[in-house]
Amino acid sequence: MALDQSFIGREYPPLTYTVGREKIREFAEAIGDTNPVHHDPAAARAAGYHDVVAPPTFAAIVNLRAMNVITGDPELGLDFSRVVHGDQTFVHHRPIQAGDELVTVAHVDNIMARAGNDFLSVRAEITTADGEPVSTLRATLVARGTAAAAAEQEAGA
Repeated sequence: MALDQSFIGREYPPLTYTVGREKIREFAEAIGDTNPVHHDPAAARAAGYHDVVAPPTFAAIVNLRAMNVITGDPELGLDFSRVVHGDQTFVHHRPIQAGDELVTVAHVDNIMARAGNDFLSVRAEITTADGEPVSTLRATLVARGTAAAAAEQEAGA
C-alpha cells in the first residue's frame, strides 16, 4: 500500500524527554567516547558547561520516540517491515546537557514514490522546554516496494 500523501506537512504533538546524567554516560560508553565532559561533571564544568554534555549523536535517542509516533501511525499506511533507513542529518544549535528538559516535535516533510519505493522525509525539532533550539534532525525512510505494490493494485482494479 502506498503512503498517504495527505500526511505531507503533518506535525505531531510534542513529546518531552528529561536528559539524565547516567543516560549520557551510558550512551558515551556504548559508542566508545571517553571524553571526560561526557562522564565527569567537574570536567564538564571546567569546559564551561553546567553538567555532563551528551555526544552529538545522543540526539537520536531523544528523536527516536518522536519518529516512532510517525512510523507507528496506522493512518499513514507504512509497513515498517519493508523500511530501510535512507539517511539522517543532525544540525545542532547547542549541546545537550544533563538536566535539560527537551521537547521534540516531529514533522512529515515529504512523501514521494520512485522506482517502486515510497520515500518518507521526516524532521524532528528538538528544543528546551523554554523553546530554545537544540537540534534539528532529518531522516529519509525508504519503504521498499510499497509504491510498486500500490501501482499494481490500481492497475488490476
